[in-house]
Amino acid sequence: MKISVIGAGAWGTTIANLLAEKGFDTVIWALEEKTVFNINGARENNHYLPGIRLSNRLKAVKDMGESAKDAEIVVVAIPSKFLRSSLETAGDSIEKRSIILGLTKGIEKGTFKRPSQIISEITGNNTVAALSGPNLSMEIAKGLPAASVAASKDAAAAKKIQEVLSGDKFRVYTSDDIIGVEIGGAMKNIIALAAGICDGLNLGNNAKSALIVRGLAEIIRLGTALGAKAETFSGLSGIGDLITTCESSLSRNHTVGREIAKGKKIRDILNNMSAIPEGVETTSSAYDLAKKIGVELPITNEIYSVLFDGKDPKAAISVLMARVPKSEMY
Repeated sequence: MKISVIGAGAWGTTIANLLAEKGFDTVIWALEEKTVFNINGARENNHYLPGIRLSNRLKAVKDMGESAKDAEIVVVAIPSKFLRSSLETAGDSIEKRSIILGLTKGIEKGTFKRPSQIISEITGNNTVAALSGPNLSMEIAKGLPAASVAASKDAAAAKKIQEVLSGDKFRVYTSDDIIGVEIGGAMKNIIALAAGICDGLNLGNNAKSALIVRGLAEIIRLGTALGAKAETFSGLSGIGDLITTCESSLSRNHTVGREIAKGKKIRDILNNMSAIPEGVETTSSAYDLAKKIGVELPITNEIYSVLFDGKDPKAAISVLMARVPKSEMY
């Protein structure tokens, strides 16, 4: 079986290498020529996954059409900001028979579409799945045990993804709630930004625990308003992913939050990062979406003000603490 991975960032490369090590003929598309050269020559993606030896079965190409041609499964690992434009360049190279697995986490600005919706729209392929969970790419690349969820409206597609990805170090569960899995994967990055600020300001464990739990409440509130199942957010792609992203120093979004707490400007922080922290773009999209559909997201609103209005994080915390008291289950 040939499997194509479109996108050679840390997560795309990790999944591609996992598949190649399982014996699948895996071809990964990379935007940068030097990345193609390094993967094929040095057997390393030294920019996004330094120090990880890549399988000899993994082949990198610069032509997206070559990567996707004749692939039974196409894995899309493009940052949400560039997902639509990147897929549009692929044209008809992704075959209609292919199962498309999205690794992208975010909400498109303006359209408020989830990655799977964009993939279906551009490719005309309805057999789309999404993978999400507490999955730090470097840990998985090193062979540390982890679990994830493959979600699709097509049960056979989710099962197929489960079969090809599962192994002795990576366990995959299935779900039919692709809305919940994608919303959980997108929104947790906003809360991770807040958690990074919390840690950067040394606010303590009590504050951080409260933040994570109330952040989960926001994720559930938005997700269910969009048609997701509430129980999905108690699983790996919900609370599992949220805990990992809010706690780990390997989390890009948590790192951004810590830098904001130091008084740095978001533009300067992003300019000094090699990978894209999805939470920044998602904050803007989620803020607008919540206003449109009338869902209350107080933490998201304050993170938006910090990122885009220059609000002092300490002032944002004061606003959250001074809100009118309510029932916890509100």
